[in-house]
Amino acid sequence: MRSSSPVRDAGLPMGVIALVAIAVLLVWFGTLDARHLLRPDEGRYAEIAREMFRSGDWITIRYNGYKYFEKPPFHLWVTTLGYELFGVGDWQARLAVALSGIAGIGAMMLAASRWYGCRVALLTGLAMLAMPMWSVAGHFNSLDMTLSGALAGVLAFMLLAQHPDATPAARRGWMLACWVAMGVAILTKGLVGIALPGLALVVYTLVTRDFGLWRRLHLVTGIAAMLVVTVPWFWLVSARNPEFPHFFFIHEHWERYTSTVHARKGSIWYFVPLLLAGLLPWLGLTPRMWTVVRERAGAVRGAGGKPFQPALMCLIWFAAIFAFFSLSSSKLPGYIVPVFPALALLVAVALDQINEKSWNRQINALLVLAVVGVAAAPYVATLSRDSNPNEVFRAFAVYVGVAFAVLLAGMLLARRLLRTHGLLPSIAAFALSMFLTCTIGLLGHEVMGRRASGVDMVPAINAVLKPDMPLYGVGMLDHTLPFYLGRTLTIVAEPDELEFGAKQEPKKWIPTMEAFVAKWRDGQPALGIMGLHTFDALTAQQVPMYVVARDGRRVVVSNFPLPSSPSSHPAASATPAPRTAP
Repeated sequence: MRSSSPVRDAGLPMGVIALVAIAVLLVWFGTLDARHLLRPDEGRYAEIAREMFRSGDWITIRYNGYKYFEKPPFHLWVTTLGYELFGVGDWQARLAVALSGIAGIGAMMLAASRWYGCRVALLTGLAMLAMPMWSVAGHFNSLDMTLSGALAGVLAFMLLAQHPDATPAARRGWMLACWVAMGVAILTKGLVGIALPGLALVVYTLVTRDFGLWRRLHLVTGIAAMLVVTVPWFWLVSARNPEFPHFFFIHEHWERYTSTVHARKGSIWYFVPLLLAGLLPWLGLTPRMWTVVRERAGAVRGAGGKPFQPALMCLIWFAAIFAFFSLSSSKLPGYIVPVFPALALLVAVALDQINEKSWNRQINALLVLAVVGVAAAPYVATLSRDSNPNEVFRAFAVYVGVAFAVLLAGMLLARRLLRTHGLLPSIAAFALSMFLTCTIGLLGHEVMGRRASGVDMVPAINAVLKPDMPLYGVGMLDHTLPFYLGRTLTIVAEPDELEFGAKQEPKKWIPTMEAFVAKWRDGQPALGIMGLHTFDALTAQQVPMYVVARDGRRVVVSNFPLPSSPSSHPAASATPAPRTAP
């Protein structure tokens, strides 16, 4: 059953909806290859999957050849499958997050359609598409979106199962799908996949005193289904690697949440600006979203017990996850991406009840933002930093100007459509222009991200790197070059996040700089990747080094003269690599 809010305009023809959906999918998936991978997450997970693809070992996760047990494998499995089907590359590395983002939108639209009707389902999809955090996370190779897509499935399938008109068979089926999605969430990022839904459910039942809800969760069969999804990998990896359980469950869960062991500190307000940015186009609807919850929109009493309140569940889902990560001692921006599907459904119900006058104010607010953004583009062109010179900011400013110009045009179109065709076409233009604005801005980041990726150094490195030649990461773990080179690094002196793996297999790394220098001088041709300070320090020690390539972040050197300058002085033969893509 759906809410009683009136439909005030005819909506959009199915043909138009189909064309818009196709266009959105083309933009969503067609832009995955438009940027090179960024460090650390994008390069790390792309490389782990590449090593899994090359080795054929889908159980013991390795990064740079070292055991890497910080996260479970589902995201990596999907990425590796993409490599199997389409080859190794940037867009294949992002395929898992892109699919997760679209799957999350589809699941929430399905739940919204069941509770509130097709109009609200369409509005839910538009709301999620226009949320900057969702669209950006759906194009950034990280576990956060894969987890968020799975958790969107958990929420949506639970909402579908708890509809009062659901038959016993349908409720059982949707709840089994919910538990399976929870298993996927656990296989993506660990016990948080069950902790977050469990926390939301406990809070909901305490607030509503609807303890009968627990009888409708099909706990026995559901938990069995979740265990079928999760236990095989945990069993196999623990059997092959006895050190796994303590590191994964104690260090990566309890210590990560309760301490700053990973140096990811942040105040309790850390996620507030990220929430505001992620909900930016819909912030003006916040009072209406609260009204939707307070008036129990969609709640209908079933055959027995208290009525299930889908809007309240979405609010509690958001609040529980937001509070959980705000209280954690470890914080990263992507942690709160799972809150946005629940907020999107509340936004959609609020939009379904909005009048033209109020909606016009929403358009005007974003119109002002668009004007400010266009005006700010020339200022961006004046910026300069050590890592990114002014020429980079000048190029990025063009994207900023175009992005906000698109937003400006979209808001003007939304105003016109409101007058001529009604609310729904206007809302669609509003949401789609915001989606395009975020997409263009993200594409523009390539002018900065390309430099960080090191991809322009690859041709010069490949010109001298031989298959049997050692490749050292000297005092640093580079997160992108190994992927683009198709080679793992031997870590020197600083294991970074590979400390656990280095302890398990100590012969695979060189623990001191002195031992590395001795190895470097032994006559075997080798290359090393190092930071600028390390390069300067080794140069001062007169360690023989010939610069193969360098950028503003790192230097790649050899211990043998380069063919183009055999008589040149070591370390004085620095020649920047040609800045061409591989």
